[in-house]
Amino acid sequence: MASDASATVSGGFVVDQAEQARFMAAKRRLLWRKRLLPVGAVILLLVLWHWAVVAFDIKPFIAPTPTAVFRVLIQRFDILMANLMPTAIEAVCGFLLGNFAAIALATAFVHNRAAEEAFFPIAVMVNTIPVVAKAPILVLLLGNGMEPKIAIAALICFFPTLVNMVRGLQDVNPQALELMRVLSASPREIFLKIRVQNSLPYLFSALKIAASTSVIGAIVGEWIGSVKGIGALIIQATYAFDTPLLYATIAVGSTFSACFFGVIGLIERHVVKWKSDRAG
Repeated sequence: MASDASATVSGGFVVDQAEQARFMAAKRRLLWRKRLLPVGAVILLLVLWHWAVVAFDIKPFIAPTPTAVFRVLIQRFDILMANLMPTAIEAVCGFLLGNFAAIALATAFVHNRAAEEAFFPIAVMVNTIPVVAKAPILVLLLGNGMEPKIAIAALICFFPTLVNMVRGLQDVNPQALELMRVLSASPREIFLKIRVQNSLPYLFSALKIAASTSVIGAIVGEWIGSVKGIGALIIQATYAFDTPLLYATIAVGSTFSACFFGVIGLIERHVVKWKSDRAG
């Protein structure tokens, strides 16, 4: 019997090449849609912003036009980047420190339920304290350098990662645990191959949140006491009624936060491969 030229055999199944081509084209269209829709939404918001400022004759010191903000981004790019650098360092260091502490404590909790029962309520109580209340205390304790800003960023990252990591390590399939015990797996092997693998989606969900909140923590810390950084520049622009610079500074901080979020998402796609394959 002659084989169909439009079909191939793959893994014991007959695959229609035309159908496969249609599937790949649909997948590419979906990918472009995911990329273009956010860009279109941003452009629409900028147009509406410009229209609102012009139509309602809003004064520049209240709300500048997007073009005025863009001019400041170009003209004062060096100043914006010089102030972004310390904020970025504080946010990244706080992100690493806070998440490392959360992962370490979650690991201790999963191995010792008494420790979880004793210290988890304390972590909840610390998390309920507003960031603006923690910041002055940390400035008094650690000085007026980068240290208190890093500590604030770390604290704001800590609790979401702790909660998600504890849940990920504990919420495992009992049958998988039983199978590992039947196979005489050691506690270390059970932890690494079952609990850690199960916790990765939970962990990266928290890390993506922490990527954004760490920048917020660093900026709030700079509001309390700093002469440089995105937070300090926001305060200076506000007191000087330099609204275009204020909006440009906020745009730079938000862009960095979004890029940080994107980097964590990219790492997740390479680490949690089974989740990426299932989503694709």
